[in-house]
Amino acid sequence: MSDNALLEKLETFYIRFHEIGQLITDPEVIQDINRFVKLNKEYRDLEQIVEAANELKNAVKLREEAEEILEHESDKELREMAQLELDELSERIPEMENRVKMLLIPADPEDSKNVILEIRAGTGGDEACIFAGDLFRMYTKFCETKRWRMEVTNVSEGTSGGYKEIVANISGEGVYGIMKYESGVHRVQRVPATETQGRVHTSAATVAVLPEAEEVDVELNPADIRKDTYCSSGPGGQSVNTTYSAIRLTHIPTGIVVTCQDEKSQIKNLAKAMKELRSRIYAIEHQKYMDEIASKRKTMVSTGDRSAKIRTYNYPQGRVTDHRINLTLYNLAAIMDGDLHEIIEKLQIEENTEKLKESGF
Repeated sequence: MSDNALLEKLETFYIRFHEIGQLITDPEVIQDINRFVKLNKEYRDLEQIVEAANELKNAVKLREEAEEILEHESDKELREMAQLELDELSERIPEMENRVKMLLIPADPEDSKNVILEIRAGTGGDEACIFAGDLFRMYTKFCETKRWRMEVTNVSEGTSGGYKEIVANISGEGVYGIMKYESGVHRVQRVPATETQGRVHTSAATVAVLPEAEEVDVELNPADIRKDTYCSSGPGGQSVNTTYSAIRLTHIPTGIVVTCQDEKSQIKNLAKAMKELRSRIYAIEHQKYMDEIASKRKTMVSTGDRSAKIRTYNYPQGRVTDHRINLTLYNLAAIMDGDLHEIIEKLQIEENTEKLKESGF
């Protein structure tokens, strides 16, 4: 796509940017908090595109001026200056175009949200529970590097270590946009500690990453929710087993059940359980959206499909393979210690390449 064609395509974004700029100062819009929040977010997103587009527009204009000087000017010094500027702009303009194109890629509206992370042991018995624990440790370390906050809300421990299931909230900047690539089935191939013959076993754990729904996203009818209280189990001292602080919520229309028992306060557990319930109901609609996108593409690296086998961790060979993009890395120890940056970056590049093709760039 030529510079002029790209700049022409950007005109619609300029129009929408100015339109929203006027709308967010309208008293009627300001009073409608939900609409105002959405328009404000769209304005900030468009502001980045407009700024990058203005930079490109100015650079293209300067290049045209330099070309004109070279074509019509005879003064040696002026021609040398024009040539230097032309050389510099010829290098910079493709980078600017790339930045604009990347900003034009339709963003997943959920990317900026916090998430609920759910890890469940799959096939493989005790070894699957231990692997679920290893995955949880991996994500904990990864969250530390991103300076995100992780808060466990529900745990069911395995009999030989690890977890049958563990659920945690992760909050921070752009969490879903990064963590969404982790949804799916993770396989491990290794010799379990209990294996006497030294044979390699294959076990699995399922990871689900749900965008956290806000109150404006999902309205819950209290009449649709059954609330049960019970004694918490697990570590925490005597009060854990004697106080009815744990909460179980059942959403009658969908049959979704959530539990929260990590706080000693029933009120705090209820607030966390409501947040999770809202997110799980929201996730049903969001999955329909993801399925619709996936059906339009030949490949899709972040469908959120929990049944898709996405990655294998092979301990004897020290390798990790991401099956969606046929990526194999031989740095298993570092990855299990939370270094997921290279894998996620390559998945993002692959997805953005797909989106660029769809956009006609």
